[in-house]
Amino acid sequence: MFDQVNGLPVHALVLHAAVVLVPLLALVSVVYAVVPKWRPHLGWAAALLAIAAPLTAWVAVESGEQLYNRLVKQGMQGPILGILANHMDFGRLTMWFTAALGVATLVMVFFTLGRSGRGLPRPAEMVLAIVVVVLAAVAGYYVFRTGDSGAHAVWGSGS
Repeated sequence: MFDQVNGLPVHALVLHAAVVLVPLLALVSVVYAVVPKWRPHLGWAAALLAIAAPLTAWVAVESGEQLYNRLVKQGMQGPILGILANHMDFGRLTMWFTAALGVATLVMVFFTLGRSGRGLPRPAEMVLAIVVVVLAAVAGYYVFRTGDSGAHAVWGSGS
């Protein structure tokens, strides 16, 4: 399921969704957390991204593992395997931090959007906002590291 579509690696097809949606989730969730007056305009986008971004990161990880296994079966050897293993480690970290950011964002949206009797006390809202900002920064960092290591694996160091 995660290996190929029409002879193309699924990983090459889906990784770009994660490269776009993870930073977009990070940006939207931070704005949602720190600019309360924009929440009514961003709530649905934040909630949808909180679901879509972790899902695309998960599919990218699963498809990357399938691609790696196929390359190993085809006889790939040498230092590239270490580079790919490093890339896969970054990808897993991206997936987990994106999932955590997605959950934190959904919790924040649930408790703050509309405030229909389920609002958080101000200190709890501030703590949750800090958690969202920190997770967004970490997810953004790891999506960058994952993409950078993947680019080095495919295109070399450029030196």
